Amino acid sequence: MATIKAIFSLIEVILFAVGIIPVSTNINYGGNEYKAPEIINPMYIVENGETDYVIVTEENPDECILTAVDELQNYIEKISGAKLDYITEDALTDSQKAIVLGTGENMDSDAFTIRSDSANLYISGGSDRGTLYGVYTLLEEYLGVRWFTPTLEVVPENDDVVVDANIDRTVVPSFSVRRNDCQGTNDAHRARTKMNVSFWSEADDYGGALTYVLWDVTLDKLVPDSLFADHPEYFALQPDGTRSTDHVCLSHPDVLAIAVENGRKAILECDNGAKYIHIGQKDNMNYCHCDSCEALYEKYGTVCAPTLIFTNNFADALDDEFTDFMFTFYAYNETDRPPTDLSLRCSDNVAPVLCGLHKACRSHTLTECGAMDGIEYETFDMLYGDPEPQVAQDFANWVKVADTTYIYDYTINFLNTAMFFSNFETMQSTMKYMHDIGITGYIYNCGDGHYAAFNELRNYLLCKLQWDVNCDVEYHMNDFLNAFYGEDAAPYIKEYIDLQTAQTKATAHAFDFDWHYQAGFCSPYAVAKSDLLFDLALKADVTEVQKFNIEVAELSWRYYKSNLFMGEYIFLNPFRLKENEKLYDDFKSHGLDRVSSFATIPENKNEVDFMNRPFNWG
Repeated sequence: MATIKAIFSLIEVILFAVGIIPVSTNINYGGNEYKAPEIINPMYIVENGETDYVIVTEENPDECILTAVDELQNYIEKISGAKLDYITEDALTDSQKAIVLGTGENMDSDAFTIRSDSANLYISGGSDRGTLYGVYTLLEEYLGVRWFTPTLEVVPENDDVVVDANIDRTVVPSFSVRRNDCQGTNDAHRARTKMNVSFWSEADDYGGALTYVLWDVTLDKLVPDSLFADHPEYFALQPDGTRSTDHVCLSHPDVLAIAVENGRKAILECDNGAKYIHIGQKDNMNYCHCDSCEALYEKYGTVCAPTLIFTNNFADALDDEFTDFMFTFYAYNETDRPPTDLSLRCSDNVAPVLCGLHKACRSHTLTECGAMDGIEYETFDMLYGDPEPQVAQDFANWVKVADTTYIYDYTINFLNTAMFFSNFETMQSTMKYMHDIGITGYIYNCGDGHYAAFNELRNYLLCKLQWDVNCDVEYHMNDFLNAFYGEDAAPYIKEYIDLQTAQTKATAHAFDFDWHYQAGFCSPYAVAKSDLLFDLALKADVTEVQKFNIEVAELSWRYYKSNLFMGEYIFLNPFRLKENEKLYDDFKSHGLDRVSSFATIPENKNEVDFMNRPFNWG
């Protein structure tokens, strides 16, 4: 029966790919419908460009509260031309109207309350950073300010700044730990998008941020490769009987003491206020096969067992000296699966960083699609059938053995950064699932430092979702598209995103490390429709900057067509090489120097073989 179902699924995919059956472009990007704050009983902070309000804080506020004051003053002045005076509470008179900024609410440190009482407005957080976030929410949701990218903000102009006189709203973030750095980010943009992880920058003037003593691949610093010459036994035993510095043997009795000493030294030398340190293996699968490690794998049902035990012991050895530290470790590659024996648990101050999303399909719902990257399916029944959603199940099981869990979410196609990546529809459902099973935070997203198609939009939406997993994704998407591409062009870009999302979903599984031929197949209709949409967008009434942004987006579509020999890049076109050369020139003229995260396009055009697909140019 399963084989018959798989055959029909394969036939359906073929029919979608050639366009005999059209795909539905009615995409549900998820979340609750957005409702703008109502103004039933107007309270004018500024009226006709004039104000009698002041901003008030307690005496001697710290620098984060002063940042909140500055941001509130500056943006209200940008909106209305009126600048509110700032005083401390000892100077406030009974006759003055005020926006009062305070802290001390009994709530999550990043949560806040916004309240009005017909005369005054109060913003109070569980911490100073929570108060700052409350100011940003007032500016964004009530006054219309937007921070779409580090260089693109939108500030409305209005003689009046008005809110409802009876606001009573408390906001608590979905995840307590949030990180999504985009290209060009800084402490200000990170705070304005309510991301509280920077890794290295304390950002005290923005309420502080989660920083690390050591992050990412760290075992080579805790147990240096230089020890191999005298102590090969400290490193991974391979199946052929040799030892390799690719991994550390975490069950060796001497290794813990070495790592603890190097960890202690790193903590004492760290000057960024960090309270986190990480255990991270090298990026390979050459883990240890010694008898001690193999016994732990067998006992606890996971290759992660030595890593988890080692991190618990590492934390226990340093906890008395560094009492407020958190110790994290990667659940990645061979270590990504949780223990089957639930007696093996993470200590209270130990958190796994779960990296398994890079194996999961991103074009279908995480809890329903069990397709996994890197799995060698023996039959097309597995490819087109209904395998179990292992990644989702693993995350749910990790929550059972750890009080604190973080997600390392891969958000782009690293092998083809220049190509449309179909994960917009599944972002909300994936994050909501994580939140609902009890995941603590999204500690890292791989969107920063990489050019990727539509990545500015993707990073904006990811920030919104990390703060509120139930936010209206389509509302925020349209809001961004109007500003980034221009209101006249935005509907065409949105229709293109819908079409490509639908076409990929119908014809392929999308993974974070996809080859160009794995990203779905466009029917002749979809190709013609996409060409038309970009043609209309480029002819729309937009600014030069917005037109440039449209041209960059179109490059991702041209890149896809060239890789799959579609449209003007078809083999039968005698001008195909010229079209490829023009594609190369346009990449360069728009500041794009790579089509993959792993290779740059040659600077010298003579080094490029335009017979090749652009994927091979790097």
